[in-house]
Amino acid sequence: MAINNQYQKIVPFIIFVLALLLLFKLIRPMITVLLGSILLAYISYPIYKRINKRIPKKSLSIILSLFVILIIILLPFAFLAFEITQQGYYFSKSLSNDIEKGALFGFGCDSAESKVCSLLNKAEKFSLERLSESGFDIQLKKFISILEEKITRAILSIPIMIAKVFLALVIAYFILKEWKTILKKIIDLIPMRTKTVNRIIKEFGNITHTVIYAQLLVALVQGIVATIGFYIFGVPFPIILGVVTAFCALIPSFGTAIIWIPASLFLIASGYFSHDYWILGKGLGLFAYGLLIISTIDNILLVKIVHAKAKVSQIIVIIGVIGGASMFGFVGIFIGPILLPLLLTYFETFKERFS
Repeated sequence: MAINNQYQKIVPFIIFVLALLLLFKLIRPMITVLLGSILLAYISYPIYKRINKRIPKKSLSIILSLFVILIIILLPFAFLAFEITQQGYYFSKSLSNDIEKGALFGFGCDSAESKVCSLLNKAEKFSLERLSESGFDIQLKKFISILEEKITRAILSIPIMIAKVFLALVIAYFILKEWKTILKKIIDLIPMRTKTVNRIIKEFGNITHTVIYAQLLVALVQGIVATIGFYIFGVPFPIILGVVTAFCALIPSFGTAIIWIPASLFLIASGYFSHDYWILGKGLGLFAYGLLIISTIDNILLVKIVHAKAKVSQIIVIIGVIGGASMFGFVGIFIGPILLPLLLTYFETFKERFS
C-alpha cells in the first residue's frame, strides 16, 4: 500500500516535469517574442490607462497606446540599429586600413621638426612591430572578418526582426486586453502558495519599474546625451561610443567617464600633435561637457523624474544585461535585468519556506 502511495505521488510529478519540458520546447522559438510582448504591454499600460480615460473604447485605446510606444521607442531603436550597423561597418574598414598603413593607434604625426612627433611615430612603429611578433595583428584581422560577418548577418535578418516586432505588438495587444484573465490563469497553473505568488507578482512590478525607469532609462538618456556630445565635438563613431556609454552608465559613480574621458583625451592629443588648435579646443569642450552634463544628468533624472520602487543592485543589472543579451538577443538587454532579480526573489521565498 505504501508503494502505491509513493507511486501515486512520483508519477504525477514526473508527468508534470515532462509536460513543462514539452511546453518549453514548444514556446522556445517564440520565447523572445513572448517576453518582448510582455515588456511592451507593461511599458504601454500607463499610456493605455490615460488614453482609456478619454477614449472609453478599450480596443482603440490599446492600439493607440501601442502606436505611441512604436513611435517613441521602437522606431528610434530601429534607427539606432541601422546606424550602429553602418558605423560598425565603417569602423571595421577603418581599422583594417590602419593596420595596413601601420598606424594602429591612429596617432601618426607628419611634423618633421617636432621631437614629440618623432617619438610618437617611433612608439607607433615599435608597438606595431611588437604586436605583429605576438600575432596580435592576425587576431585583429580575424576579429574584423568576424565583425563584418555579423554585420552582414544582421542586415539579412532585418525582415525577420520586423516580423517578430509585428507579432510582439499583436500579442501585447491581447495581453493588455485580457490581462486580468491571463494573470488569473497563470496564478491557477503555478504550483505555489498564494502568498508566494502574490509576493512575486508585487516584486515583479517593483523590480520592473526600478530596472526599466530608474536604471535602464537613465542609462539610455546618458547614452543619448553622450552621443549628441560626440557628434558636436567630432568624435569618430559617435553612435557606437554612445551605446557603449549607455552600458557603462550602469556602473555606479564613474561609469560614463570610462568612455568620455578617453574620447576627449583622444581629441586633445590629436589636436596637440597635429597643431590643430580647433580639434584641441573640441577635446577640452568635450571634457567639460562630459564632466558637467553626461556625468550629472543621472542625478537630476533620479531626483526629479524617476523614483525607484525596489532595491536592485547595479551588479545584478549588469549581469542581467549581459546574460539576457546572450540568451535572448537585443530584447534580452531589458528582459535579463528584470528576470535575474525576480529569480533571486523566488529563491528567497523558497528558502524561507523550507528553512
